[in-house]
Amino acid sequence: MNAPASLNHLLPQITLRTVPQALLDALKTRFGDQFSAAMAVREQHGRDESAFTVPPPSAVVFAQSTQDVADAVKLCAQYKVPVIPFGVGSSLEGHLLAVQGGISLDVSRMNQVLSIQSDDLTVTVQPGVTRKQLNEAVKSTGLFFPIDPGADATIGGMSATRASGTNAVRYGTMRENVLALEVVTASGDIIRTGTRAKKSSAGYDLTRLMVGSEGTLGVITEVTVKLYPLPEAVMAATCSFGSLADAVNTTIQLIQLGVPIARCELLDANTIRMVNAHSKLTLREGAMLLMEFHGSPAGVKEQVETVQEIAAEFGGQTFEWAETPEERTKLWTARHNAYFAGVQSRPGCKAITTDTCVPISHLADALLDSVTEAQEAGIPYFLVGHVGDGNFHMGYLIDPDNPEERETAERLNTQLVQRALQLGGTCTGEHGVGLHKQGFLLEETGNGAVDMMRTLKRALDPDNILNPGKIFSL
Repeated sequence: MNAPASLNHLLPQITLRTVPQALLDALKTRFGDQFSAAMAVREQHGRDESAFTVPPPSAVVFAQSTQDVADAVKLCAQYKVPVIPFGVGSSLEGHLLAVQGGISLDVSRMNQVLSIQSDDLTVTVQPGVTRKQLNEAVKSTGLFFPIDPGADATIGGMSATRASGTNAVRYGTMRENVLALEVVTASGDIIRTGTRAKKSSAGYDLTRLMVGSEGTLGVITEVTVKLYPLPEAVMAATCSFGSLADAVNTTIQLIQLGVPIARCELLDANTIRMVNAHSKLTLREGAMLLMEFHGSPAGVKEQVETVQEIAAEFGGQTFEWAETPEERTKLWTARHNAYFAGVQSRPGCKAITTDTCVPISHLADALLDSVTEAQEAGIPYFLVGHVGDGNFHMGYLIDPDNPEERETAERLNTQLVQRALQLGGTCTGEHGVGLHKQGFLLEETGNGAVDMMRTLKRALDPDNILNPGKIFSL
């Protein structure tokens, strides 16, 4: 059985592997009510937020412990059947789709906060814990976990895709914030990588190898991450500009001057209109920076004054402040819902999303030309950016049944990525490669680097059962 035609223009021909009835029977015997072959459950685990249409997995196993994961992987390894880890299904690049068939391994029930080491500013959790759940659990300690990709994603999924988000300009990404992992290998063995110590020179850095591997090298069953003290003072503000270029150039100046801003998000007028309609706000319809400042009251005051001076040089209009927690939450919730605001602005559409990241000095070159191309193409789009670290997203809103619109969106996406690569950037700043960016990965890293990745994959997963078909083809 071949994969549907909607994937053929992006990927090599993919053949779905046969899942023997003997495996399904063995999984049913081992897991009982934690196993389901019901079509509704399979379909739920056979789609994400991407624009791909793929047959669902043959069955779903709901793991509740590390041993459950190990046993499921061992059984699948015995029959050489794919295992696809599943968290909450919020990925945008097809990471969790069963493109070669197989079993979906849902870890969302592994949602326990195992230990909070507040004196060491670390916490250890199961992979199904979501970022909001984690922050609620550590709130009483005066600490918080800053990585905020927008969706209430699981910590396991965020680790697997090396996620980042709105706070990355100050606190880094999952790469900098994961200290240790527990992982089930392709043979069903359980290993540990890293420790709670803030640094180590002991052997290969297997933690960093697993973070960002998108479930292709192991199934993450436990994560230890860094925590940070809640800032004494927090202020959020919006600032509108007469042009997108002015907003971008303000951002570049802020970063080059070393202003320790915690969040710096860009939305264009087109996106503001969508967000206002979706979240029932009255934000000014123009290019806008949405910013947040963390620190002591005196430190925040100094940051604010510096930013106001820089913004004024580029024609920034009056700052509008959101000082109370409720006001800040409302503002950031609207920002996080920008993707859904875009999708709902065109009922029935699908979003082809991008997430390039470039050196900050080239942000204007990459972003402004991409917007111009989208406007000239006449395709509906939205634009949001974690521009403080040179990362931005275009979302092209297409009719999934219109091949011409899909072709236009993919052309714009290709032009955008190639421009970013020419400027020393990357094809994906935070979403990961998944299905959509495999060709771009080759362009970015070259055949030699991808061949090295294939060598690692074959060594650690010789039967190619762990989330096959993602990142690169074998």
